Amino acid sequence: MRALVISLLCLLGACATAPATPRTTGDDLDAIARDYVALILEIGEREEGYVDAYYGPPEWLAAAKANPREIPGLIQGAASLTNRLNAVTTAGARPEVAQRKAYLLAHVSAAAARLRMLSGETMGFADEAEALFGVRPDLQPLSSYDQVLAEIDALLPGPGPLADRVTEFRSHYVIPKDRLQVVMDAAIAECRRRTAVDIALPANENFTLAFVGDKPWSGYNYYQGNSQSKIEINADFPIYTERAIDLGCHEGYPGHHVYNALLERTFVRERGWVEMSVYPLFSPMSFVAEGSANYGIDLAFPGDEATTFEREVLFPLAGLDPSAAEKKAQLGALTRRLARAEYTIADAYLAGRIDREAAIDQLMTYTLADRAKATQRLRFIDTYRSYIINYGLGRDVVQAWVERQGPDRWDAMETLLSSQILPVDLD
Repeated sequence: MRALVISLLCLLGACATAPATPRTTGDDLDAIARDYVALILEIGEREEGYVDAYYGPPEWLAAAKANPREIPGLIQGAASLTNRLNAVTTAGARPEVAQRKAYLLAHVSAAAARLRMLSGETMGFADEAEALFGVRPDLQPLSSYDQVLAEIDALLPGPGPLADRVTEFRSHYVIPKDRLQVVMDAAIAECRRRTAVDIALPANENFTLAFVGDKPWSGYNYYQGNSQSKIEINADFPIYTERAIDLGCHEGYPGHHVYNALLERTFVRERGWVEMSVYPLFSPMSFVAEGSANYGIDLAFPGDEATTFEREVLFPLAGLDPSAAEKKAQLGALTRRLARAEYTIADAYLAGRIDREAAIDQLMTYTLADRAKATQRLRFIDTYRSYIINYGLGRDVVQAWVERQGPDRWDAMETLLSSQILPVDLD
């Protein structure tokens, strides 16, 4: 076993005789990839949370922590990497080599954009999203979502604001805190079972689950490397039965945990492509990651299967009445159509055209959240800005691409999760 570990570290350039920091031995994609990892790790020292995951040689991380370049130097470093990549010829190379160059170029470009933002440059919402994630969102006027609100109003008629009626209806499906662990365990186990039928998971893959609070998000996967994840669920707000399925698939199977594990196996372990050992959060990688994680919910539970699983398994575990399960599913399908309304709200808020209170009010109206949840969502927008496009828009783009590949959707999904496919490739 020790020999195997040493061999793997050597493959990654981290043998005892290797230098502590990435060095180029020739200007090829391997050399550029090593310097790309150094760039991303150093940006991570200038912005907390920028590096979402890293499982490469520990010496490289130590070097980044010990002597990170200032932002102007990092901007110059990104420009140098772009020039070097453009100088690499891939004519006649295997398709995966040409794709590797394109992948590195796109991620260096996103890193350069993030560095410009850290240096004080401001961009419009759509410009920022395109610069960081490689996709330009279409921002629709809020009035375009009024028809959906009317349909929800018809589904849940009565006095008072629609958001209050939705909150009251959904309150009957909150998982009690003392049953949260058992419900989440059952949901994640079912997500994993359904995924493992069609995707060969690494033999040693595993995760830990913890409930936390005071976070801007509802769930987070911290990938640890070696096919291990730490999944955290924010228990500050009510967690509904359908959300247990969503989180189990999105954070776990076939979502973030599987995506990272397959990338590690395919690229880092089998090919030694070290650029995949680091995950910069504000990059095209996140569009694929979040989009595939959200689409993975529908893939694992097609049609009415999520509703059936809730009614037959999760409701009894949570001690809830399943009599209105179908109506709850109808509400979920309608509210999903409101997902992109927050892009328009975030665009106006981040540009300063509306203030904080107006943004919260609009989020309550167009996402049908109560004030506390809308306030938390605005906290997410404050923190992650245009990152929000990766969820709804990402899901729709990934779904369209997967379904164009042929009848075996799981096979297409596994291809996506094991590849350097970029958002531009999904069109």
